[in-house]
Amino acid sequence: SVLPSPAPPGLPDRFRMFRSCEWEVLERSLNILQASDFYWGPLSVGEAHAKLQREPVGTYLVRDSSQGNCLFSLSVQMPTGPVSLRISFQEGYFHLKNWFSDCVVRLLELVVAGTRNNPLHFDEMGGTPLV
Repeated sequence: SVLPSPAPPGLPDRFRMFRSCEWEVLERSLNILQASDFYWGPLSVGEAHAKLQREPVGTYLVRDSSQGNCLFSLSVQMPTGPVSLRISFQEGYFHLKNWFSDCVVRLLELVVAGTRNNPLHFDEMGGTPLV
């Protein structure tokens, strides 16, 4: 499930400089994200985890990353509690572990489909698989 909330319009001020082709990918992806019901925008990791704490396992949200080198973070309610994973952006693609896409929403669709049969393990999750 997703934890829905509207996100504020516009691009965050903290975005670094991009080449025009990267900017187009980012702007298109952000527009799609803002139309989704799981993008929260500038939400801190603590606020994200507090919101997820009350939700069932598997509930997730996407928020602006507080890390300067990442644009977005995926916060997920796991059996052991909420965790946050960084979504990186390099050369026009968003990356999460072995998956990548030119759209954050499509990246999440790939991850959801891929983890049904092959759970991911992240150090941030203390060995708990992401399914």
